[in-house]
Amino acid sequence: MIFTDFLKALAQLPDPRFRRVLWLGIGLTIALLVGAYALILWFIEATTGEGIDIPGIDGPVTWVGDLLGWGSLGIMMILSIFLMVPVASAITSLFLDDVAQAVEDKHYPRLKPVPRVPFIDGVRDTVLFLGVLIGANILALFIYAMLPFMSFAIFYGLNGYLLGREYFQIAAMRRLGREGAKELRKQHKGQIWLAGCLMAVPLSIPLVNLVIPILGAATFTHLFHRLNQR
Repeated sequence: MIFTDFLKALAQLPDPRFRRVLWLGIGLTIALLVGAYALILWFIEATTGEGIDIPGIDGPVTWVGDLLGWGSLGIMMILSIFLMVPVASAITSLFLDDVAQAVEDKHYPRLKPVPRVPFIDGVRDTVLFLGVLIGANILALFIYAMLPFMSFAIFYGLNGYLLGREYFQIAAMRRLGREGAKELRKQHKGQIWLAGCLMAVPLSIPLVNLVIPILGAATFTHLFHRLNQR
């Protein structure tokens, strides 16, 4: 059933409204990745006074010069494996309302319109969640060190749980409010966790991960409506 939700989201790509949000999401995702990469290069140069040597790139990687070089493309693709989980979290607060509305207009036209989640509330929830996400992943580093053979399973399991929790909560809040969304999420936490894991895996695949935040928002909108009918 989760795959059915994803296929419905994928099938809506030709929809002009959906495609517009998708391209905006991809653009912002790239901008966030470039910004994160620029911050990393700046931090390295500011703290060491020089660049850092990276295999495959001639000379040390420095702040502005290498940010604008072709070698940065490959580095950003590698970094996207680690950065796309928090980036996906940031994208959802900005675009989930638009994605959900496009999905509902096409697949659930009998539903009454709902007011948009206030921008400040969305930003606040996202900042709080990012704190939880980053903190949980920092703590997980110690577990990776103790159980290296389990690192991939722990990474996907942890981030799948966190992403599923956030995406579903935001999708459900539009129709049920904060408490109603929380209650429904508790009733179906296993299925939501699995959907989050299935979202976390392609987020670690360069280029593919650019479209996953928006497709994930659409998938979780379908998931919410399916679970809410039970």
